[in-house]
Amino acid sequence: MAASPSPDVGQCLVAAVARLPADDGRHVAELLLGHALQRDRAWLFAHARDLVPADIQAEFDALLRRRIAGEPIAYLLGKRGFWTLDLQVTPATLIPRADTERLVELALERLPADQNVRVADLGTGSGAIALAIASERPLAEVIATDASTDALDVARLNAAANDLTRVHFRLGSWWEALAGERFDLVASNPPYIAEGDPHLQQGDLRHEPASALSSGVDGLDDIRAIIASAPRHLHGDGWLLLEHGHQQGAAVRQLLHAVGFVEVATEQDLEHRDRVTLGCWPG
Repeated sequence: MAASPSPDVGQCLVAAVARLPADDGRHVAELLLGHALQRDRAWLFAHARDLVPADIQAEFDALLRRRIAGEPIAYLLGKRGFWTLDLQVTPATLIPRADTERLVELALERLPADQNVRVADLGTGSGAIALAIASERPLAEVIATDASTDALDVARLNAAANDLTRVHFRLGSWWEALAGERFDLVASNPPYIAEGDPHLQQGDLRHEPASALSSGVDGLDDIRAIIASAPRHLHGDGWLLLEHGHQQGAAVRQLLHAVGFVEVATEQDLEHRDRVTLGCWPG
């Protein structure tokens, strides 16, 4: 019996789209097939009649099955774009999201480009915040901390891949790795989802590290810990910036005011939801 002819690129995509959710099936199929072939989207269009080798078909099918089971695309591809950077991500790290770019923008507004400043990124994960700031402020010394050795390994690889040599990595939970040190600005995207929140069992969140997502019954335990010790780690007129959930702005402002921060404000993301609350330490 003659072997079945290999499908071409176009046929592989059509078959995959039929298996994927309709809302973004074509886009996902193109991403995954391009990844398996190590080609971009333009190449897929230009080579729609090219046959797909059996080993690539098998890899593509495995990726499709993992996606259909709900695994995040970023983990399947092993990377995610953030700011101007292409970052490696693994299940040891939170997937960088566009909302967090607002935190980076607000930090850059408070960091002069022509001065040597010290910046800390608490809970760096893949290194997204630290590396984005370092890419825009080459005179800044940036210290990135995380309680996960696996996450720090990923962040170090991302720093090296983007040739960002003034970023240094420390192992420790929040301020543990920064004893006796002070900074001009500290930024963090800490866990802020309440334990038991049903969203933790939906979408990509099911596959991301729980320790990077939830924090106490109201989601604010880690934010409380960061704010409580922040005055010991900020220079006078230094800034603390915290990402949080869209219903937590008022609570985070209250926490900052309670320990003596001034110029406290909450900024919104692109969808006009409360996203980042910040304050200045008067020293």
